[in-house]
Amino acid sequence: MFKLLKTQNKARRGTFTTPHGEVQTPVFMNVATQGAIKGALSAEDLTTVGCQVALANTYHLHVRPGDDLVQRLGGLHRMMTWDGPMLTDSGGFQIFSLAGLRKITEEGVTFQSHVDGRRIFISPEKSMQIQANLGSDIAMAFDECIEIPAPRDYVARSCERTLRWLERCKAELDRLGETGELVTPGQVLFGINQGATYPDLRIRHMQQIAELNLPGYAIGGLAVGESHAEMYETIETVEPHMPQDRPRYLMGVGTPSNLIEAVARGIDFFDCVMPARNGRHGHLFTWEGVININNEKHRESQGPIDPACGCSTCKRYSRAYLRHLFKCGELLAMRLAVTHNLYFYNSLMREMQKAIEEDCFDTFRRAFSEKLAQKL
Repeated sequence: MFKLLKTQNKARRGTFTTPHGEVQTPVFMNVATQGAIKGALSAEDLTTVGCQVALANTYHLHVRPGDDLVQRLGGLHRMMTWDGPMLTDSGGFQIFSLAGLRKITEEGVTFQSHVDGRRIFISPEKSMQIQANLGSDIAMAFDECIEIPAPRDYVARSCERTLRWLERCKAELDRLGETGELVTPGQVLFGINQGATYPDLRIRHMQQIAELNLPGYAIGGLAVGESHAEMYETIETVEPHMPQDRPRYLMGVGTPSNLIEAVARGIDFFDCVMPARNGRHGHLFTWEGVININNEKHRESQGPIDPACGCSTCKRYSRAYLRHLFKCGELLAMRLAVTHNLYFYNSLMREMQKAIEEDCFDTFRRAFSEKLAQKL
């Protein structure tokens, strides 16, 4: 399913084939947590911004409207009218964020719904059943996202349990496929590497999950409190032990600079709420750095957010108009800003694909890794 087309040092250019189409890597997956991008973007807008893969969340969609309802409506693709590839996160990170409302056992996790307080139990098998009902192309394994820092003994025990949960996820998804219960036939499972910032635990866990011969592997448990240096060190530690012929996914990361640096270290897939979340607050990414459209200096600016950008916002609207919308609290402000930020992220990935193809990724990295992190 994954074809490695070109490499430049550790940077990789490839394709990943799913039931809903082929994905060009490296790729940024646009986060549609509850079946929509926060910022009033539709499935049609996802196409406009160049989205290749939409990411939805198992936990949130299980809580509401309910995965059984989504299944009866024909799956999430049909419900949100998105016909491209889709990945569903298992809900592990959301359960991690409910630390005071959960209980973890070998069987699974019991927690309180953030919506109505009702008790919910999710096991590895239940996570696969929910994701089967949602009908994603890629289902993520049910795991425990560990806080950083965390005691070594706890991390070691958690990794062993996450391995056992992964084996159960694989067995259940295989069963659902054999019995014809998948909304999307051909749905595949990605395993998740954990181990906090302990190098030996990360390596051992990666070696163990690689033995399961899964279609893809993720590095999880990062962007939860560690420094960028620690994140990069963890990638460098794990990457040599990840199968070369399978896609690598760095979960929940990150800034444009993070994406460039992670691609340089061998990562293929990314997701992050940052472009949409920052856009909703007027923080916009450009090829010169980051701007805050709320600043006074943009009050009379008739130019676009970024003259080098081809998004629909930059083609039509001025900084002055967008700033005015934010100051007035108009919903259109969020929509235009999020459209721009997602277009920028997807364009960044296309430029990295091109740079790898043309053997100039190192030059691209030197030109933009630090530059894109500048606040203008």
